[in-house]
Amino acid sequence: MKRRPTIMDVAAHAGVSKSTVSLVLQGSVQVKPETRASVQRAMADIGYVYNRAAANLRSASVGLVGLVINDLRNPFFTEFATSLQMTLASHGYATVIANSDEDPALQAKLVGSMIEHGVAALVISPVYGEAGDTFDQLARTGIPVCQVLRKGDERTDLFPFASFDYAAGSADATRHLLAQGARNIAFVGGLAGRAITHERKIGWREVLRAADMTEVALHGKSSRGFGLQAADMLIADHPKVDAAVCFNDLVALGLMAGFARAGRSLGQGFRVVGFDDIEEAAQGWPPLSSVSCDIAGFARDTADRILGWMVQGQRPIPEIRSPVRLVARMSSLGQGE
Repeated sequence: MKRRPTIMDVAAHAGVSKSTVSLVLQGSVQVKPETRASVQRAMADIGYVYNRAAANLRSASVGLVGLVINDLRNPFFTEFATSLQMTLASHGYATVIANSDEDPALQAKLVGSMIEHGVAALVISPVYGEAGDTFDQLARTGIPVCQVLRKGDERTDLFPFASFDYAAGSADATRHLLAQGARNIAFVGGLAGRAITHERKIGWREVLRAADMTEVALHGKSSRGFGLQAADMLIADHPKVDAAVCFNDLVALGLMAGFARAGRSLGQGFRVVGFDDIEEAAQGWPPLSSVSCDIAGFARDTADRILGWMVQGQRPIPEIRSPVRLVARMSSLGQGE
């Protein structure tokens, strides 16, 4: 007996995504007329018949986008998730958000559950470490999937990747500290051996090497707790270090607290630049200089890319790096500057 054509067959014949075919069947105005015509021709060519009764049973998942984040406790990722969800909502899509908590096994389970519940697309900031099970599952579904902020799978032709130009950011931060008079600049935070740590260090390293300066790097979790520990280590073991570029703002805020606890002045005696420019960077004391990533704008752009792929079948380019900018505040400029 001949197999009955499915939505996936229509999508393959028309050269669009499954979600685009679904939107055509729903009569969505978001689909371009030429795309709609192409899908309708494909249905006629292969003899696809729309089963509305079955579709009604699946209606709860129509317009559902999955979002899996590695660490929602980090305000940088929380702001991204919130901005993405709100942008998708403005286009009529609901977002299912899950925190994988840096656990590859949990990430695979969360993605599997979202697939079972029929998400039309998925955005993922992957966990560290081996994530093959997660992406192999996604590859089999054929749904649009975008990687953001971290690259968990090198197949960017299947899973386009978008992040920030971290190398340029750390180079700008290092040059800024040198211009303020710093002569021994450490890099603090980030787990050793991680691609994201390498990206955020590379600009710092290149500037120091060009200036023939010694490298001091203290690696650890991207947390306030590690920043506190790092302050003690710098004071005890690296007394000549007079400035630091930190992996992120949480580490920088912890580092500043550690120096304050030790009675060391900040902004002139020791200068600090963070990374991400979370809200607290400007609100703390002293205000923290930081490499600013427009995370809200990045989230809106990510939403636009996933919608374009879902609705129009426009697959994003394999890799995008958004620009960053240094926001200099008292932690590196000093009092009253």
